[in-house]
Amino acid sequence: MSAADPPPPTGVHLARDRLRAALRAGGQLVGTFVKLPGVDVIALAAQAGLDFVVIDLEHSGLDERTAADQLRLAALSGLPALVRVPAVDPGQVNRLLEAGAVGVQLSTVRCRADVEALRAASRYAPHGRRSISLAHPSAGYGVDGLDRYLAAEAAHPPVLVAQIETATTDDPLPDLLAGVDVGFVGTTDLAVSLGLSRTDDPGPLLRRTGDIADAARATGTDLGGWVPERSAEALGRCGLTDARYLVVGSDLHLLGTGLRRLAGPV
Repeated sequence: MSAADPPPPTGVHLARDRLRAALRAGGQLVGTFVKLPGVDVIALAAQAGLDFVVIDLEHSGLDERTAADQLRLAALSGLPALVRVPAVDPGQVNRLLEAGAVGVQLSTVRCRADVEALRAASRYAPHGRRSISLAHPSAGYGVDGLDRYLAAEAAHPPVLVAQIETATTDDPLPDLLAGVDVGFVGTTDLAVSLGLSRTDDPGPLLRRTGDIADAARATGTDLGGWVPERSAEALGRCGLTDARYLVVGSDLHLLGTGLRRLAGPV
């Protein structure tokens, strides 16, 4: 390997590389939102063979310390773990990536500036404005040195997911999805934004999801989205049959479903 070549990926960089390769392979990757504290759900998700999890710092009571512990177990378990954030806080994004996050999913993306802020917070100079440190697991606590770490980050940057969940956006959809890995349809918020209830005709939701899918194809971005269950009916109703990055429910949702089934008639 010459001095100009990036080092072969290991650790979080290998996890990012494998996740991107799986997306490019054209299959449907399945994960879930993690909302409950503790590490057991991470171990169970890895044991079950999920393709990834998204630790949810938007709609949960999780704090950053708990998320960091979950990220570290996910890394040890070989389970790619992203983190969903409601807004870009550069310091928080940096700490979560240092703890081992494979990527960041940003909610309610409305304008190109949102995407630029996320990219800047997740990339080191000259590609972004992320602050550098080697005193964390993702850098191997500095064992390989600064140059090798920066080369690995440049070759295998964090996976970025832009969540679109409004009936309109300030900038055109292709501008929001250019440069991210996944354009994610936040189906519940999107339905509410469109004024739809669960019993309404899903036509407006399907048209908006179709617009997002078209923008994803135009920009070479993979399509993703949320469904309450992994079924052909749910995927069809949300327009996500061809989604490659599929988040199904959440740990809390799945637990509730199981408990209601248990409490129901035999």
